[in-house]
Amino acid sequence: MKKIVYILLFCLLFVSCRHSKTYFEESGSVFRTLYHFKYQSDQPLTDKINAELQAFDLSLNPFNPHSILAKVNRNEEVEVDRWFVEVFNKAMEVSEHSNGLFDVTAAPLINLWGFGFEQMDSISQEVIDSLRTFVGYRKVRLEGNRVIKDDPRLIFNFSAIAKGYACDVIAALLEREGVENYMVEIGGEVSAKGKNAQRNCWQIGINDPDEDAILFTNGIKEIVQLCNKCGLATSGNYRNFYVKDGIKYGHTIDPLTGYPAEQNILSATIIAPDCMTADAYATAFMAMGVEAACRLAEQIPEIEYYIIYSGEDGSLHSDYSKGMASQLVKRQ
Repeated sequence: MKKIVYILLFCLLFVSCRHSKTYFEESGSVFRTLYHFKYQSDQPLTDKINAELQAFDLSLNPFNPHSILAKVNRNEEVEVDRWFVEVFNKAMEVSEHSNGLFDVTAAPLINLWGFGFEQMDSISQEVIDSLRTFVGYRKVRLEGNRVIKDDPRLIFNFSAIAKGYACDVIAALLEREGVENYMVEIGGEVSAKGKNAQRNCWQIGINDPDEDAILFTNGIKEIVQLCNKCGLATSGNYRNFYVKDGIKYGHTIDPLTGYPAEQNILSATIIAPDCMTADAYATAFMAMGVEAACRLAEQIPEIEYYIIYSGEDGSLHSDYSKGMASQLVKRQ
């Protein structure tokens, strides 16, 4: 009898241990955007997540005057941290691969057009030409933990890469805490690993840029399933724009011309081994156009893409890599 009782107790303990981990959700705002995290753990990790986000904010938030990035932009004597170094090096890599169409030193131009952390009023060819004299990723470098600028007026905008890296940073924190299943989303950029609470791959929607679909249904064009550890990022001009003198300007700035990129890509979604890489290439694709973006993707086998673009008659089309095709969810 005692033996049976012990067996029953062991079974109950085993079952209890197996099901002790549950899925937690965290949400809030950071870098002036929203975040949403889901992860499986035996306890909530809220305090550790908040501490990591606050530390990241002090490193790379351009809106925080006390951040390392803000101090670098003001040319203060400051040693950058490992997060800054990681983002800087990845930014330089993507700049090289995209022939300068991705450029984190384009901050003055982004600010000029009203999409940055500062805003200017007058837009003219003379102003653009003046700003371009100190814009260029080859005009800055790291020496140890210090940023060396060719021109002190050079400033950074890491918006097209830092959110993705923030996802990777939180994902790394979760993994250090033993979390094997998580989905980290910050401002639409995603780092994911494992399965969701229903034991399925994580599913992320790609928005339909059709104005009617957005207006009436917030329609989803496709659903991507993320089963292995990876990052996903989407960049699009169809929501982030403004109208001046009757002309619609998208938020992707071509640093080579100083003007908003006049390309036919409306949305670019990238899957990469990490979200920082996905984030940067999603922006680069927007500035490159369909043909150049597809050629670039062929040179970088670790990324997959899904792009939505407009034809000459205004009709919408899509193109995607073979690897991306295998991750699209078939819908009825």
